[in-house]
Amino acid sequence: MNVLVVSCNHHKAGVQLRERLAFSNPEKLQQAYTQWRLVHPDSELVVLSTCNRVEIYAADEQDDAGVSFDDITRFISQFHDVPTDEFVDSVLAQSGVDAVSHLFQVACSIDSMVLGEPQIVNQVKEAYRIAQEHDACGPLTNVLFQHALKVSAQVRTETGLADGRVSIASVAVGDFGKSIFSRFDNKTVLVIGAGEMAEETLTYLQSEGACKIVVANRNRDRAERLASQFRGEAVDYSTLDDWLAKADVIVSTTGASETLISKARFAAARAKSNRHPVFILDLAAPRDFDPATSSVDDNVFLYDIDALEETCNRNRMAREAEVQKAMTIIANQTQTFMQEIYHRATGPVIHRLREHWHDISRGELDRLYRKIPTLDQPQRQAIEATIQRIVNKLLHPPLEALKDEAKAGTPEGLLHAIRRLFLFGEK
Repeated sequence: MNVLVVSCNHHKAGVQLRERLAFSNPEKLQQAYTQWRLVHPDSELVVLSTCNRVEIYAADEQDDAGVSFDDITRFISQFHDVPTDEFVDSVLAQSGVDAVSHLFQVACSIDSMVLGEPQIVNQVKEAYRIAQEHDACGPLTNVLFQHALKVSAQVRTETGLADGRVSIASVAVGDFGKSIFSRFDNKTVLVIGAGEMAEETLTYLQSEGACKIVVANRNRDRAERLASQFRGEAVDYSTLDDWLAKADVIVSTTGASETLISKARFAAARAKSNRHPVFILDLAAPRDFDPATSSVDDNVFLYDIDALEETCNRNRMAREAEVQKAMTIIANQTQTFMQEIYHRATGPVIHRLREHWHDISRGELDRLYRKIPTLDQPQRQAIEATIQRIVNKLLHPPLEALKDEAKAGTPEGLLHAIRRLFLFGEK
């Protein structure tokens, strides 16, 4: 078994690098899966790309015949046209049990910027679904991601990790937004984009009293659906600049592949306003707003994903006890998963090994009978029983060692050695 993950996340990489490596829309994902299969047709793949992380999981049933970390980083480099040396020091590469544990931590939001946030498990589920749609999954990634979703559900049920403000949206509104405005019921909220993050942010804004909500999206139907959900108004995307001037709160969550609002564009919009305080929450990856937008005037308060880090760290400290509970669950489930996987891997090897030795003994017995055709049936039975006892005794040590290693979760080396020693001719 070979499971690898290469991760570029908020722990080691800033938003600028994550933007360059992001698979930011369905078209890019489709291209990525197509290109991967052309080079690695036998390797399973799942791409997880969110605002906080870009992760590639590759898996092969055969531990000695799969892709390498170099294969994955080379693929990332070529796909995004980003030299390897510009990102390789900012990625985390893990394999085997470490890769499995990492995925479980991601799915349980242990690895999230906002500890316990609920979006990530849906993002993991969606990444897995898309990989299935593109025929990129296989036996190993199927059981791996299904198990990850089960672990996430167990952590959410058995710990208080998700209690309180746990999502990016809730922290942004509750901590940043309320540091600028004491109330939201008299504020105009502009939402650019109509996806899941926009919906969640509006949920928190509305709970704080926001009632004048306008939604602008390139797809007018999606804008209208989101606006109606919050008793707001969908506006033509062509009027976006007018609403940039009017809004007190701007939430941007589009999937645009490049900057949507430049400094110059926003400065022009502010020139039409009375330069009232405006709270901008840029939750897109890549970012919708040019970071320089914050310097247009002193009443512009722009926050992006990375700006949440300090608040999220406080969130983590407050939940440290629950983190330990979650990590215990993850450790136990990782061990359980590895044992199951290694049992699957060792079973065929044990079966093949027994067949291999049976074929050898059967061939030698047939040769003996041809040389001594006068042997009667009782004599032949006695010889065959003796041969079988010898085979069983010879097989017992390697098979017991293999079973013990599988229980411990570390049989790769022994599996490889047995294949080389006994099954060197298998294809």
